[in-house]
Amino acid sequence: MSKKSRVMAVVDFHEPIASDVYSLYLKVGDMAGEAVPGQFVAVYCNEGSRLLPRPISICETFPEKGMIRLVYRVVGDGTEEMSKLHAGAELAVMGPLGNGYTLLDKKAILVAGGIGIPPMLELAKQLTCEKTIVLGYRDEVFLKEEFEQYGTVVVASEDGKNGVKGNVLDAIKAQQVTGEAIYSCGPTPMLRAIKEYGLSKGMITQISLEEKMACGIGACLACVCQSRDVDSHSHVHNKRICKDGPVFLAEEVEL
Repeated sequence: MSKKSRVMAVVDFHEPIASDVYSLYLKVGDMAGEAVPGQFVAVYCNEGSRLLPRPISICETFPEKGMIRLVYRVVGDGTEEMSKLHAGAELAVMGPLGNGYTLLDKKAILVAGGIGIPPMLELAKQLTCEKTIVLGYRDEVFLKEEFEQYGTVVVASEDGKNGVKGNVLDAIKAQQVTGEAIYSCGPTPMLRAIKEYGLSKGMITQISLEEKMACGIGACLACVCQSRDVDSHSHVHNKRICKDGPVFLAEEVEL
């Protein structure tokens, strides 16, 4: 796990890229070079009444510029406040947090759905193997063209207006996508299906779990999932998603 720090980040550029989805570039200094694909940051609101930070996955890193990119969806008061940030604004950011993906030199399938799509972009950039990137959307598409720079992209959408009508697993089967390893991020029902599919095919399967978090550093036990093994911290069959994850081998956790 990378060293974490808390810094006053400066907004470099901020824009909407889809309905209620924003792309935010932050100057964070050395943090940009310490992050690995799959990690996240805790973003603190400037409104004093909102004490708990918002966990946001890192979409891209630019170590040479000391900058990270966050792509997030507005889902509450905290992210609504974030959506109004302008260039030059400052906000406190702690990170990088959690454990990211283990990069393997194996033919890969990257699978992501909804707001689980952004953290897969840095992974797609850093993986040097042959890869197919499967993206699932409800309707509106975002980041697709950026992913196309790094691999073959297959799209699924619930309304069928973009790519295969259905979910990411429908798209994998329809396009006969094959691989030796799966990396995935998205809502729990999607991850459950990908876990079953990947393990049934004998593929190394890594999944990044989504969960509401409080402290973001593993102290409060607010974001636990059921695990196969006993956790050394809590002494029960739990894993802390913020501290032990968010990325796990599929067989490590129960969904």
